[in-house]
Amino acid sequence: MLAMLALPAVAAAQDSPQSRGSGSRTQVTPYIEAAQVLTAEIEPESDLVTYTTVAAGVDATVVGRNSAGSASLRYERHIGYGDEVADSDTVSGIARASVALVPRAVTIEAGALASRTRVDESGGTFAGAFAQDDGSTSQVYSGYVGPSVQTRSGDVQAEGHYRFGYTRVESPDAVTVGAGGARPIDLADESTTHAAQARVGLAPYGVLPIGVGIGGGWNEQNVSNLDQRIRDRHVRGDVIVPVSPVLAVVGGVGYEDVQVSSRDAVRDASGNPVIGDDGRFVTDKSAPRVIAYETDGLIWDVGVMWRPSRRTSLEAFVGRRYDSTTYYGSFAYAPTSRQSINVSVYDGITSFGGVIADRLAGLPTQFQAVRNAFSGEIGGCVASVEGANCLSGALGSLNSAVFRGRGASLSYAIDLGRTQAGIGAGYDRRRFIAAPGTVLAAANSVVDESYWAMAYASTQLDQRSSLSGNATVNWFESGFDGGQAAIGYSASLAYYRQIIAGLSGTAAIGLDGITQDSLPDLMSASALLGLRYSF
Repeated sequence: MLAMLALPAVAAAQDSPQSRGSGSRTQVTPYIEAAQVLTAEIEPESDLVTYTTVAAGVDATVVGRNSAGSASLRYERHIGYGDEVADSDTVSGIARASVALVPRAVTIEAGALASRTRVDESGGTFAGAFAQDDGSTSQVYSGYVGPSVQTRSGDVQAEGHYRFGYTRVESPDAVTVGAGGARPIDLADESTTHAAQARVGLAPYGVLPIGVGIGGGWNEQNVSNLDQRIRDRHVRGDVIVPVSPVLAVVGGVGYEDVQVSSRDAVRDASGNPVIGDDGRFVTDKSAPRVIAYETDGLIWDVGVMWRPSRRTSLEAFVGRRYDSTTYYGSFAYAPTSRQSINVSVYDGITSFGGVIADRLAGLPTQFQAVRNAFSGEIGGCVASVEGANCLSGALGSLNSAVFRGRGASLSYAIDLGRTQAGIGAGYDRRRFIAAPGTVLAAANSVVDESYWAMAYASTQLDQRSSLSGNATVNWFESGFDGGQAAIGYSASLAYYRQIIAGLSGTAAIGLDGITQDSLPDLMSASALLGLRYSF
């Protein structure tokens, strides 16, 4: 049973194709859609608007002997009437795939996300299908790809992983916002991430009664805003000491070198930072790099790994890293083949793009996208019983500054055949790291916090009709001067009825809102009637 225990130095490839059996299936469903939406603005003013949406998309699931993947992609056009609702375009989607180039040896992993989100003055993000687009929305695109290699020679096991990620945030207008007229907050633009890990070791009960290994890792993240950069390199040795056939004590010690740096913004004659046409600070490429944070020295951790069955897994660790105590771990439990419970606790220095890449990599390869019936946006979680299935909390704050992120998330999913449902909840804390003497200096040590929760359910009422609903709530509080607390919520309920083969009708209702400390609350209720043709 201890062969099931993974070492903490290197994260195993997520949901490898070989673990899913030999069954093969492919399901690709393209569709076109048109709907009429009526929205009643309740706060801050009473108003009634209507608009039309037309959309085209595709939902796909592919499962083969050596590959698996799921994707949901949608383009939507909003057509307004008069000046109250502006015409707009939205691309949304989520995808995750795994392909074994060499079975049980070489695997390619990939994932992608496209999402539209509303941004408040403190940089917090909220879901919602608001008819009036007042320039406070941003489009986020992110993706990652990378290989995993595993091999064995006798009792010696070797593995290596690499992942490249890219994230871009687009906004229609200036995106440097100031909370209550305070210092401006620079929102993320583009970033890239490189993460590589390798390890060589001996499993327990082979040459030795314990498992031993040595490995290393490299993590570099480059943020276009002010040329921020994270460089994190480490090497460590680890040992697994079996306590029983299903329980082991795990420990490791090593050396790590971490550095966070950036440049300053271009300054005008009065010494004020220059803001570009995109609303972000203009980076002074001629300025030297300024160190925001650096540390090097001994790192260690110790913990337990418990694998009583193929359905249950627990890993819990405490250690020393970043000159302070660190805690992290995970718990996965599948009471039956149709249920799953997943808990994750995390801690690390990263960026906005780095968080999204990590969450995408943690998704299963088989899922159904959960979408808002009005905006078509991807919900905070996907419908799947294969593992951790929530992205909520990854967006959190759109602040461009590098941060140390700590938090936890929990998800539960169940598939009863005709009915699928799930819930998710989490907490995310970001303590920003910024260089002194630069325009971002005011962000150093500032903390943004968010709590989130989501629920979704769908059921097949009969052979021709179904019902689905989802709801999400997010509480966000910024630590910046003039920052505020805000609660965003969004809920929708939709009824689907097949009219003829390929053609179905939709009727939906929804409620969206944001409650803020110092600004007027937003609230709107919506109703929708639409048609979809699936090819």
